[in-house]
Amino acid sequence: MKNQIISISPIVLKVPGRKVDLEVKITAPVIGDKLPVVLFSHGHGRSNFLSSYRGYAPLVDFYAAQGFVVVQPTHQDSKTLNLDANGPEGALFWRSRAEDMKVIIDLIDEILAVIPGLSARVNKNHLAAVGHSLGGHTVSMLAGMSVIDPISKQEISLEEPRVKAFVVIGAPGNGADAGAGALETYPVIGGTDFSKMEREVLVVAGDGDKNAFFSEKEDWRKDAYNMSPGKKYLLTVFQSGHMLGGISGYDVAETDDENPQRVSFVREMTVAYLRTSLIAEDKSWEKAIDDLVDNEKAMGRIERKLV
Repeated sequence: MKNQIISISPIVLKVPGRKVDLEVKITAPVIGDKLPVVLFSHGHGRSNFLSSYRGYAPLVDFYAAQGFVVVQPTHQDSKTLNLDANGPEGALFWRSRAEDMKVIIDLIDEILAVIPGLSARVNKNHLAAVGHSLGGHTVSMLAGMSVIDPISKQEISLEEPRVKAFVVIGAPGNGADAGAGALETYPVIGGTDFSKMEREVLVVAGDGDKNAFFSEKEDWRKDAYNMSPGKKYLLTVFQSGHMLGGISGYDVAETDDENPQRVSFVREMTVAYLRTSLIAEDKSWEKAIDDLVDNEKAMGRIERKLV
């Protein structure tokens, strides 16, 4: 029997200084205790609804069925909100995104309380952050990546010590290698710097995720691994573009490489990493790596830096 899950949305949070209220969705397993929590940050995307708390069901539903409580914010760059893109953060609301994740942690008791009895079944110290595309940029900021504000020219760091595990999927790469189109449209991308991102992170990237608009650099989407210090893992997904088989939604038109098996591979590998990162006695990640090495038909490969 498949594990049952429950979702409630929107949960509306009043946040001072935000242009609109913060809306989040919570998805949780119906049974289980000592449940870890995953904060999931959506991408910027061109879709109207997938880039919000409504998206990424192929990952979110699976995580919940595997025993994680998942909280998804709708960041202010989402097209569902249609906010003015000409403010101090530009179209990406890059700083607000990271601050949304911090607010969720601050208000986690209020969020968990919407599902009766859930608070007593959660271990709030077992906290992870996962993000795709611009959501990967957001999670990288929580892990210690710095950004140069294109207006103030100040270096901004929003590292979050309360988060214990980080998964960065298809994130923008090093700012110095960003393409002219990306810099003109999203100037903050030019200030991305991984040199101080020392926290352990799993970086996930498709080997075909290449777009000259964002960068001419072939492995730009792997920079969170290649250009950061400290312990890191890199999962390269074979024959995959930016959407990694369709992680942003079921049967979505924006997927450039639709492949349900690839989606399953990504979610199973990321769940294994999250389990081992958050639960000391769990060996799922080591087993997943061993299985990958021994599988001649593997859909990806793992690289690691242990110092």
